[in-house]
Amino acid sequence: MSEYEYPGGELALFAHARNWKSYFAERLRPHVRGAVLEVGAGMGETTTALWHGGVSSWTCLEPDPTLASAIDRAASALTARGATVKVQACTTAEIESGARFDTILYVDVLEHIAEDRAELARAAAHLAPGGRLVVLSPAHQKLFTPFDAAIGHHRRYSAETLSALGPAGLRALDVFYLDSVGLLASLANRLLLRQSMPTPGQIAVWDRVLVPISVRLDARIGFRLGKTVVAVWEK
Repeated sequence: MSEYEYPGGELALFAHARNWKSYFAERLRPHVRGAVLEVGAGMGETTTALWHGGVSSWTCLEPDPTLASAIDRAASALTARGATVKVQACTTAEIESGARFDTILYVDVLEHIAEDRAELARAAAHLAPGGRLVVLSPAHQKLFTPFDAAIGHHRRYSAETLSALGPAGLRALDVFYLDSVGLLASLANRLLLRQSMPTPGQIAVWDRVLVPISVRLDARIGFRLGKTVVAVWEK
């Protein structure tokens, strides 16, 4: 396996989690605008979910060449709708030093990066004034399971530990949790199942049954509980 070959097999499984993608996209979309840099774009599913009319261009960084090829297909579909999408098979360390973006996204990516603080500091240097850095990651280190290890996670985050990574020169705008009901499913896996990979049936039940309940419950509890944590900073 090469340095940048992704070890996980869950991307294809979660590609069918339409309710979840729609939900987190609704919560993140207000922060996504202008020239966007998506770090670790995977198969392009997040690109498709988050694209909207307020975006002027979208750059997908994906160091795994196989996944980058998959993004090309998603990019072609968006381009047909008038979008400007560019795919680069590299990391933030390899993009042009003068490149500036209005939004930089890490969606289920930062937990895969060993030096997470240095990574966000490097990203912050590429933010335009007023630009936003948005991170979505799995929450609660106590829920770390064989599944996390199998797909290359170094850690899970809390609102506190993720907020503490805020780069110098950026101010915190928001930090919140999503999927409070899914947290119970993650806890069951941690304590009972200890699976290294969920089944398609489990993903379907979570997406079709649990996520819609979370959509209603999360707002009622003020987004203070969930299996996913989101942080937003502004330059």
